[in-house]
Formats: sequence, structure tokens, C-alpha cells
Amino acid sequence: MSARIVAVVTINKEHVAGGVPVFVVPSRERMQQTAFTLEKVLDAMVHELDDETLIVVRHK
Repeated sequence: MSARIVAVVTINKEHVAGGVPVFVVPSRERMQQTAFTLEKVLDAMVHELDDETLIVVRHK
């Protein structure tokens, strides 16, 4: 099985850098809403890196 990060959603832009789309949002609530919407649209899964950053991963 392989996995690929397809997006990052964060409330702290200092924690992330390019390579995939990065969504910087103003609150934890908005971070979760955005990540779970991306999860559905991209047929992927959301994983929490820390309190301020979620990654959206497509598993094959």
C-alpha cells in the first residue's frame, strides 16, 4: 500500500511549506471543516499532525 499527501490544512502557516496545496484557515473549527470537505472531495483521509495542522492523505 502506498500513500500520498494531497493537501495540508493549518491555522499556523509557519508550520508548513510548499509541495502540496496548503490551506491556511483562521480557526481550529474551520481547519476541521476544510479538511473534512477535502477528504470527501479527494476520496482521502485526514490525519492530525498536531493541534494546528491536519494533512489529507490518499491511500492506494
